Amino acid sequence: MSPAASAEGGPLRQHFGAELEQLSIQVEMMGIVVDQNLERMLEVLRSGNLAVAAEAIAVDDRIDAMNVSLMERCHDLLRREAPVASDLRLIVSALRVIGEFERVGDLALRVVKLAPDFELLSRIPRAFDILQTMGEHAVERYRDALRAWSALDLELANRVATEPPAGIAVSQLIESLLAYDGEDAVVVALRTMVAGQALDRIADHAAVLGARIRYLITGDPDHLAAEVR
Repeated sequence: MSPAASAEGGPLRQHFGAELEQLSIQVEMMGIVVDQNLERMLEVLRSGNLAVAAEAIAVDDRIDAMNVSLMERCHDLLRREAPVASDLRLIVSALRVIGEFERVGDLALRVVKLAPDFELLSRIPRAFDILQTMGEHAVERYRDALRAWSALDLELANRVATEPPAGIAVSQLIESLLAYDGEDAVVVALRTMVAGQALDRIADHAAVLGARIRYLITGDPDHLAAEVR
């Protein structure tokens, strides 16, 4: 599934290739754990479920630990093997990808921690509906990026990387908040925008993942410019 080292070249080369394959799988496993927390985030966004929120907060510690462990493994491989070409691209891409996974997890936690404010988030039906749509879009985009990593799917990675940002949804969210004139308008707007900005950033990080995977597959450095967000 990865452009890892070829099995040719003797036992040492075969061992290195197996290590790269294992690294790729472990990165995917971290991505799956993040995805599970994104599902919890959507549930919290839909219902304000405090038990689900507590579970997501606990799982985030596991995500952080996986991030540290995989970073150390990547650095160890770089130190021991001095890889070149596609092998090097895989390791440095893994470092970038796990960093993006960790950021997505942190952004999901921003939304999860708003669970006690669920009544405020749902007070403006139009804004609440937009948040739901933004959340579903962000998670779908992330899942496409994760599938692109797993299958090294260039077409899917390209689609994730080039999909237009959700600027219209953010503008509509702001408009719906401005139309609300309740006494609690300021606090409702603040809580809603925290969630909206986090969801928007999750979609942005998914696009960065798509761009990095596209570079991993092709080796074209021009794709790296798309990672700047």
